[in-house]
Amino acid sequence: MTDIKPLFDDESMMKEPIIIAGPCSAESETQVLDTARQLAAAGVRIFRAGIWKPRTMPGCFEGVGLAGLPWLKKVKEETGMLVGTEVASKSHVISAIAAGLDIIWIGARTSASPFAMQEIADTLKELNADIPVLIKNPVNPDLDLWIGAVTRIYNAGIRRIGVIHRGFSTYGKHIYRNQPMWALPFEFARRHPEIPVICDPSHITGEHDMVAPLSRHALDMGFDGLMIESHVNPSCALSDAKQQLLPSELAELMKELTVREKPTGTPELDALRTDIDHIDSELLELLAKRMEISKKIGEYKKAHNMMVVQLGRHDSIMKDRTDTGERLGLPKMFVGRIMSAIHEESVKRQL
Repeated sequence: MTDIKPLFDDESMMKEPIIIAGPCSAESETQVLDTARQLAAAGVRIFRAGIWKPRTMPGCFEGVGLAGLPWLKKVKEETGMLVGTEVASKSHVISAIAAGLDIIWIGARTSASPFAMQEIADTLKELNADIPVLIKNPVNPDLDLWIGAVTRIYNAGIRRIGVIHRGFSTYGKHIYRNQPMWALPFEFARRHPEIPVICDPSHITGEHDMVAPLSRHALDMGFDGLMIESHVNPSCALSDAKQQLLPSELAELMKELTVREKPTGTPELDALRTDIDHIDSELLELLAKRMEISKKIGEYKKAHNMMVVQLGRHDSIMKDRTDTGERLGLPKMFVGRIMSAIHEESVKRQL
């Protein structure tokens, strides 16, 4: 895809982190305009709001539909921001483009369906559309499925393409709502460096308090921008209330965001360094998950009047881990130091 064009005509928008912000759902004209005004004052240049909402269970709020498109047009007219929404079908694409929206994105459930992606691609081709299209990663961690979704849009003649990393669905309770699995978006970027990769910390974390640190982390790792959900009254939001920031909170976050210089070196060296960064991120996520389990073990021991440290199990674990490490080519002393530090922190979590 060597002929990919910049997402936006305004070159200044590509020289800084791309910030796309707005409510998960457009709920009312007042809510949309109030949010947009505050975000525009904070320096946001691209406004997002869901008009059609794919929901897991029937009966949930599924968006206001066509009624919300004039609200987005008012945002554009009043604030000068670019406006966009999610599309999932032929009728969505036709309506969004007819309304003069500046950008559309395709959600994780839709990008997982080759049939849906082909329908959207065919519609864009029929309309001879020239609009930036962002494709979120599929809900399941399948890189080829993600690349396939992008390729369908590219084959439809769209040349302003970006992707959004919003994490991957997994079964059970985890630290994040959707697991980042950083290796996948970075492998996408390695294969297609011409396509900007935007991080969606709202959907990855699922928690208001975790959005800011993950946003900083994403830019430190080299993402090209962020899509962040923001609502004037998050506690009353009709969808994804827990993960939305107040516009004032987003304004403070934007002041803190720093774009790091990309490491210099040969392409081969840079690729290897990137691999290490990805692995380190995964190691830290696993360590955090391990400490959460240690905390639960501590709570169980207290409830059952049990000692925190059990020397027999400690010795057994150390032997097993160092033996396993040795089989994997790691020195026993090295593994022993790591496991001792992990054990020491685990004990602290149990006290």
